[in-house]
Formats: sequence, C-alpha cells, structure tokens
Amino acid sequence: MKNLFKTSITLLILGSVIASCHKIDVPVTTELTPNVFPQDSMQFVEAAGAAYVALRGNYALDYWFMQSASTDESILPSRGGNWYDNQNYSMLHYHNWTKDHGWTGSCWGYLSKVIGVSNQAMNILGTTMPEGVNKNRTIAELKMVRAIGYFMMMDLYGNVPLDTTYGDFTPHTNVPRAQVFNFIEQDVKSCLPYLSREVSTATYGRATKFTAYALLAKMYLNAAYYTGTQRYDDCIAACDSVINSGKYALEPRSTYLNQFYPNNGPNDKEFIFAIPYSPIYATAYGLNGYMYFARYDVPRSEAAKFSLPFTPSAPRSTLPEFYAYFNDPGDIRNAQWLTGLQYMSDGVTPVTVKTTNKGYDFQYSGNNPNGSYTYQVNLTPNILLRLNPATFDLGNDEIAWNMGYRNIKFFPDATSTNRNQNNDMPMFRYSDIILMKAEAILRGGTATSGATALSLVNLLRANRSTSAPWTNVTLDSIYNERCREFAWEGWHRNDMIRFGKYEGAWGFKTDNNTYKRIFPIPTSAMQVNTALVQNPGYN
Repeated sequence: MKNLFKTSITLLILGSVIASCHKIDVPVTTELTPNVFPQDSMQFVEAAGAAYVALRGNYALDYWFMQSASTDESILPSRGGNWYDNQNYSMLHYHNWTKDHGWTGSCWGYLSKVIGVSNQAMNILGTTMPEGVNKNRTIAELKMVRAIGYFMMMDLYGNVPLDTTYGDFTPHTNVPRAQVFNFIEQDVKSCLPYLSREVSTATYGRATKFTAYALLAKMYLNAAYYTGTQRYDDCIAACDSVINSGKYALEPRSTYLNQFYPNNGPNDKEFIFAIPYSPIYATAYGLNGYMYFARYDVPRSEAAKFSLPFTPSAPRSTLPEFYAYFNDPGDIRNAQWLTGLQYMSDGVTPVTVKTTNKGYDFQYSGNNPNGSYTYQVNLTPNILLRLNPATFDLGNDEIAWNMGYRNIKFFPDATSTNRNQNNDMPMFRYSDIILMKAEAILRGGTATSGATALSLVNLLRANRSTSAPWTNVTLDSIYNERCREFAWEGWHRNDMIRFGKYEGAWGFKTDNNTYKRIFPIPTSAMQVNTALVQNPGYN
C-alpha cells in the first residue's frame, strides 16, 4: 500500500520541481507561466504539488533543529571537532544565537520559499485552471500550505512580513505577530468550505478540512502567547470538529510505535496531516528535502543491528532532564529510546566495538595507548564536555560517542542506501487533538460532550501505558505527557514556551532572557529586504 501510494505522489512531486528562487519580497524567476505551463489536468496537479515540495524542504532538518535543539529535548555537541559546524548546534543549546546563526538564516529562507511558491502556484492556477470545485479545492489547499508556512514563521520569528500577491516585489516590513495571527486565522477559515472531508490514500499528505481545524486548534491554544488574548473555547471547538468527524482514532499501545516506521503512511489512523518522505523524491528550490534521523540518532556501532547500508554519524541525543519524563515502566513510549548496554536485534548478543585504549578514552594515560580494547556499547545519560567546553566538545573517543540516550522513534530505514529515509513525518496527529482539548479545558475553556481534562488524558494513556488511570491532572502533568507523546516530532519548543519553561536551565544552558522566545530576523533577510525591522533584543 505504501509503495503504491508513494509511486503516485512521486508523480505529483517530481513534476513540480522547478528551478527557481522564492523569497518573500524578492522577485521570482521561473519557467512556470500561464503561457507554457500548466495547460491540462495533470499539469494542474503538478503545479499545485510545487507547494508541497517546498513544505517538505527543510522540515526534518533546519526547522526540526530550531524547535528541538533549542530545548532540553535534544543536544548535538561536537566530538573532536566533528559537528561543530560554526556553532550552529551549540548556539541553539546555549540560547546565544545571533542574527548570523546558520539555522536561523536557512530556516527563514526555507519558510519564505514555502510562502513564495504557494503564492506563485495560486497565481498561476488562478489564471489557467477552469472554474469549478477542483479549482476551489486546489486553491484552498495552496492557501493552507501557505498558512502552515506562515504559522511556522510566526512561531519562530514573531513579527514577519505578510506577502500574499505574486508579482508584487516591493519591500514589505514585518508586521506585529497578532496581525500575522489574524491573517492566518482568516485565511484558514476561508479555506474550510472548499477543503475535502475525505481521509484516504487520495488525500494523504494533502491539506484537508481537518488539517485546517488542527492548525486552528494549535493557534488558539497558543493565542494568549501570540496575541495576548485567550482563545481556549475556540481551541476546544476546533478540536471537536476533528473528534466529532469520526475520521480518526488513537493507535493502541500495540501499534503506537508502528506509525513512525519507514512503512508509515495513509493507513495510520492518527495522522491528520503528514509530510511524505522517500529517497526517490527529488529536491527543489535549493532546499534539502531529506529525512536523515537514523544518520543523526543511531550510534555508529549499531549500523549492523539495524541493517543500515551506511555508517550513521550519531551525534544527536537527548538530555537527562528530558529523559526523566519517561518514568512509567508500563509505557510503550519508553521503547523509542536506546539506553544503557546495547544488544543486537535478538536481545541477547552484545553490541561490541574493538578499538584501542586511547581510542576508547582519549584521556588514557597508561603505557599502552595503542593496545587492543574491546567493549560492549553502553549508552550513558550524561553529556560531559571533556575535551573543550568552549567548543562544545566531548572528545573524539568511544566514551564521547556513547554519551546520551538516543531516540529511534522514526525507526531506522534499512532499505535506503543514501541515508534518506521513507519515514513520513506527522505534523498533526489525533493524539495532539486530544491533549490540546484537555489542556484548553484545564486552562479555563468550557468542557464539551461530557469530556473532562482528566478523561481525555486517561483516554490517551489507556492506549500508551498499562499503568492505572490517573486520578488527577494538572498543567504540569499534561506538559509531561506531551513530552512523552510528541518527543522528536518538532513541537517541544512550542510547548516549553506555552508552559513557561523555555527560560529554564538544562544541560549547559543558563540563559533566561525572554526575548529568546523568538529568533532574530537573519542578516541575510535584512540585506535582501531593507524594510524589515529587527526583533527586540537583537539589534
């Protein structure tokens, strides 16, 4: 089923690869014009697919790191100079990024292209596509992709420019976040009459009505932070629109982890909106387009365990502060982690590494540094900057490479020879709808349909843990549950800010400046668009 689906969507995506540059407030040059393309129904589909290609772009890379490595969820230190990458990762951890920070600039560029490509496709299809239901639905889908791009941009950068007209290349200044919020809300609502209610292979990876409701729910839950006005009842109403549809269900404990495997896809009943990934998908617009999680997360020593045809780099891990949330022995979500002594897939054969005394421990001071040393891999929880704290460096030895528990939620894909995985990445899942509604009720929203915050959380936990139901629920316990449920899915920074935890201390980070809740407008963006105004604190 997955292979058939991916073959069909590949036609859509590959057909939309257009060599061009799309940035907010920057002229767009491309071969895509009403005179030459599109002119028939297949080309209409391909042209609309261009926006989805852009959205896939750097979602699993730059955007993920911005949302995760700036929190206690993940850390990527260097090891003997490996992965220092001009402080890209250390700046995220320490919260000492600048307007020249690499990921800050590339993520702005990525989201600008999502918005620019969506605007262009809407303009072209609005001119060439015949009137009718298909046109209305296609334009609505493109508006939704643009809305998602604007939501991500607003979440990261706060005040951003609103650019909605293709061909208008006058510089646009950034506008207040509340105004951006209102624009996204109205744009999404305008799409609702035209988006499909169908949930099937045909609509998988495309924006539906329920994508719109999920995005609105996420916005309303965060509205107090984004705009200063609480919208918890609106959040609950948006969640109910998904719940009452009957289109989705929670995965039981037995299949929870399966929904993140390389063969995930349209049969996963929690996926409201997911971004499809595959090694055969082409890249476009100078974006990455890859899903590299096994490369980052699987220890180098465990390539054979997971039958990987490449040696993973394994620089990324979690921090003890985050792993502490996984404290329920009956919870299936514990199984997404590699911890402690490692064994092959049979659970019996130790994973071993043969090295030297010095290769195992660069601090070895004995008289036989080159002597043979064989050990069983033991992943340890703590991260220690043993080589050079100034360069975020653990040291290039086996001890350093085994520091930190590793996440394999998006299970390693043994079929890919180029490190790019088949695992699709869900952006909105049904479990998020359940927990958002529970949180909104707990924050003061009006309960509906007889559901309480406690009953909703217990509904989720009954499908995740064999432990007894909770008898009480608080905002802190919902936060902890979100940590367990959405680890490695790109929502943790958003959650930490909403729960007032982003200014805390974890790992080596002590910075508690509240202006770090948003990132600076990158220098590269301000050079292109002189109308932009820098965010407070970054001048």
